[in-house]
Amino acid sequence: MILQLEQFIEKVKELKQITKEMRASLDLASLKKQVEEYENKMQEANFWDDIDKAQEITQKCKNLKDKIEKFDSIESKLEDLEVLIQLSMEEEDESSSLEIKEELKNLDDDIKKMKIETLLCGDYDRNNAILNLHVGVGGNDAQDWTEMLFRMYKRWCERREYTIEILDFIPADEAGIKGVTLKVIGEYAYGYLKAEKGIHRLVRISPYNANGKRQTSFASVEVLPELNESQDIELKSDDLRIDTYRSGGAGGQHVNKTESAIRITHLPTGIVVQCQNERSQHTNKETAMKILKAKLVELKEREHKERIEDLAGELKDNGWGSQIRSYVFHPYNLVKDHRTGEETGNINVVMDGEIDNFINAYLASQEI
Repeated sequence: MILQLEQFIEKVKELKQITKEMRASLDLASLKKQVEEYENKMQEANFWDDIDKAQEITQKCKNLKDKIEKFDSIESKLEDLEVLIQLSMEEEDESSSLEIKEELKNLDDDIKKMKIETLLCGDYDRNNAILNLHVGVGGNDAQDWTEMLFRMYKRWCERREYTIEILDFIPADEAGIKGVTLKVIGEYAYGYLKAEKGIHRLVRISPYNANGKRQTSFASVEVLPELNESQDIELKSDDLRIDTYRSGGAGGQHVNKTESAIRITHLPTGIVVQCQNERSQHTNKETAMKILKAKLVELKEREHKERIEDLAGELKDNGWGSQIRSYVFHPYNLVKDHRTGEETGNINVVMDGEIDNFINAYLASQEI
């Protein structure tokens, strides 16, 4: 019992050291000063004259206060837990051991989560995300793989209690899907999902091959931030070419007979976006414009890049030699991220949406 409690003390010391480093990283004194400045602005008589600016400041203030309160809560819980362990050692109380162990686990999880969130400090990291999955090399297997990834990300969103909206959906003729675009709604959705940008490779025995041969197939994942009102950008109408066409796939007579699908080309950059999921041409145009603006913002963030392809992460060619992660179902089970070396043999759990270890490893690798 005493030995276990001593191990608990060592764990608390380890967590306290991590929080000490986080305190320095967060620069809490500076955050509190920013909150004070925001609150002073909010007291000004003309604060609400510009509603958009006022809402932006109010949200920023709330975000900072939430971060400070979350960190203070972790430090307080660590102090309380340290006292509880000391009392248990003095009184040789074995009954508290399970409670301490559970509290330590919860605190460890909270600290890891907050440590990752401290890395999510980009201009768009708190935003909703626009996730685009597109079929790559591999025929029916690649289409099936694209649908499998779609399910994986839906399950991940469910685990995080994020909401999803399907913006565009392109079914395949025989199996799986050709592509899907969805909006992921929730705090830090873009910050987390940006770790998923790139080519994802599947290796398995193909159910579409009569000879039961192993098949390798690919799908691309593109992640963009949804812009909020304060981040919105104006586009010149002369820079846009807007084409309408008939939607393909399921959807009834209206979808197939009416030119409700929209394709927008941004002439200066050559970026092309399209949307055909809704029956309303107006709604499809709004969605396509959102995606175009998000792509242009990301292009601005990557000014040192020359090619439009770089907007979607390190996508390169949607096939051999360019994957960021491999999912091997045969001849063994393994999921490996080639950027970080993070891997697991529990492929079924990964396909059920448990991908946080890969996301966290990638975000941690980006820390300067």
